[in-house]
This record gives sequence, structure tokens and C-alpha cells, in this order.
Amino acid sequence: MKGFVSYGIMGSFIALFLIACSPSNTTLEGGSAGKEKPLFTKHFKNTLFAITEHASYSVEILVDDNEYTIGKNVVGMVIHNAKDEDVNGAEITFVLKDLITCNNFPVKTRVMDRDNGLYVISGLDFKKEGKWELAITVTKGGIEDIVKVILPDKLKARVPKGRYSP
Repeated sequence: MKGFVSYGIMGSFIALFLIACSPSNTTLEGGSAGKEKPLFTKHFKNTLFAITEHASYSVEILVDDNEYTIGKNVVGMVIHNAKDEDVNGAEITFVLKDLITCNNFPVKTRVMDRDNGLYVISGLDFKKEGKWELAITVTKGGIEDIVKVILPDKLKARVPKGRYSP
């Protein structure tokens, strides 16, 4: 019985460790009690969604034309601030890092602000071979924050639309 209790405690510890070290940076609404975290809205079903490291912004990337027609060879990006408001006039930069060679590659993109928090970006390749980290930096009004997305892993692990906290 003593071994069983130890295994149960160790199993609980391992489960908590795995949850804490999970690569996802978002959790569905309704988290723990205490300090309230900002809630960000994911509007579409088949998009990529992430919250920046310091929860200053959420980034929702529309990678296909199924739900929202953007245009040929471009992606849409919806940016919200910590109050879940549309962010217009932000500076957005991208850096690709090859996770096999650890080399960084600046990405030459064209970013067009379409208002209501929507940006249209040409020059991003989400179907690139290998394993990549896409770092997206958003700057607006002196607030700069970054989100890093692992591709193609993030394309395979999309979350449903809803409200999320960091």
C-alpha cells in the first residue's frame, strides 16, 4: 500500500508538471479564482490563435479563405489589446527561426492595416518544410510584445473560437 500511495503522489506531480510545461500559451475562459486575467476573443473557427508573452495583445491568423476571404497568397491577422479591443495602426514584424539549424531569417512582408484590428499580410509562408518558429512582434503606443508560434505544429493544434486568457 505504501508503494501505491507514493505512486499516486508521483503520478499527480508528473501530471501537474506536464500541464505546467505545456507548450500552449492559452487557456479557455473560466480559469482559477483570484487575480483576473484579461480575456481575448478568438473570432473564427479555423484560425491560429495566440496571446503575446506579456498578455498585451492577442494575435489571430486567418490562414485560408474558408471563413473570411482575404485574397490570394496573403493571410489576415486580427490584433486585440489587453482590453480585447481592436488594435489599429500597430507595427508588426516577423522573424522565422529554423528550429533544426537555429538560424534566424527576417521575413520580408507587406503589412496593410484594414481597420477594425484586421491586417493583411503578404509574404508569409506557412507551408514551409521543416520545423519553424515564427516570432510576431506587435508594437503600438509604446507597448511592444511578442508571440512565438511553432510551425507546422500550431497548424495542427488549433483551438475553437471563444474567449481565452493567458
